[in-house]
Amino acid sequence: MQNQQLKAKDTGTVTDGAPAARVRPLKARPRIALLSNPKSTGNIAQLSRIRAFCAEHPDVFHYEVEHVDQIGDALRSIACVRPKMLVINGGDGTVQAALTEIHNGSHFPDGPPPMAVIPSGKTNLIALDLGAHGDPIVALERLLDMAQGNLAEHLVARELIALRSDGSELPVIGMFLGGAGLADTMLYCRNKIYPLGLPNGLSHALTAVALLFRLLSGARASFLPPKASPLLISTGKSGSLTGRFTLLAVTTLDKLLLSGKLTASGSGRLKLLAIEERPRSLLGALAASLAGKLGRRPVRGVHVQETDEISIEGENSNVILDGEMFKVNVGKPIRLNPAQPLSFVRLAA
Repeated sequence: MQNQQLKAKDTGTVTDGAPAARVRPLKARPRIALLSNPKSTGNIAQLSRIRAFCAEHPDVFHYEVEHVDQIGDALRSIACVRPKMLVINGGDGTVQAALTEIHNGSHFPDGPPPMAVIPSGKTNLIALDLGAHGDPIVALERLLDMAQGNLAEHLVARELIALRSDGSELPVIGMFLGGAGLADTMLYCRNKIYPLGLPNGLSHALTAVALLFRLLSGARASFLPPKASPLLISTGKSGSLTGRFTLLAVTTLDKLLLSGKLTASGSGRLKLLAIEERPRSLLGALAASLAGKLGRRPVRGVHVQETDEISIEGENSNVILDGEMFKVNVGKPIRLNPAQPLSFVRLAA
């Protein structure tokens, strides 16, 4: 049986009025459906190897999209072949777009298959949380082995974040939100550091150094990350926080940015970390995280909570959910709530 590989540009679904995507008949149900974003950073160098791997393995149904707005068409085609596992080959933005389509699109009447992630973007927090790193071909081989047996022992449930803004009815779904100074610093890294063409690790290190220099020196310059704007963060019955925050993060992931797990007070499925814009607060949070005690011991200016309801409001500030940016303004808050959890395949033991 030939490998069933479709590209969005081949399906006729990228222009208005074009016919629906066509899926060639399959002789057997594929074990894996692989959804690839060729424009993800890692795929620029690795996609030819991935295509060759798929051509040699008829158990893999490979669908490539050229734009994230084609992911809905991709999932409709993937649902037709009923794979045992859905693998996303892209960065956090690609994963977020797929999660949003799965949540809002009802493409899988019997529920979506378990999902796995192969990291190939600039940021890969979701993939790393699931134990995926290194060579994508090795990861695909491992996932195929898993798909041949009982997946249950490799599955983990992951809570998701539903973001609504400007009264939108359909939420955007993700796993990690950065706001306040963190969002500004992420945009600074994307717009000022990434264009230098440096490796991701070095780019992130330079960004961290620039942020610390600005905090410690109080300097302001176009080549440094900007100062955070004031925010009002409401957490339902838990109260509210007001001020400037170097770091604001909301996540459902086990690990939050740094190496240690986040232990939060309160009751809820969303983990909130807010660090006030003071050098001592940021350094105290860093030390507590590296010691595995972030949230377990009080640190001045560091707020860690668990809740099911978060509202973020401010003056012309930004939040970024898995790579997608949203504006936060006075009177037009961003609202976050838990979304329906999904099953994911964890690669690490």
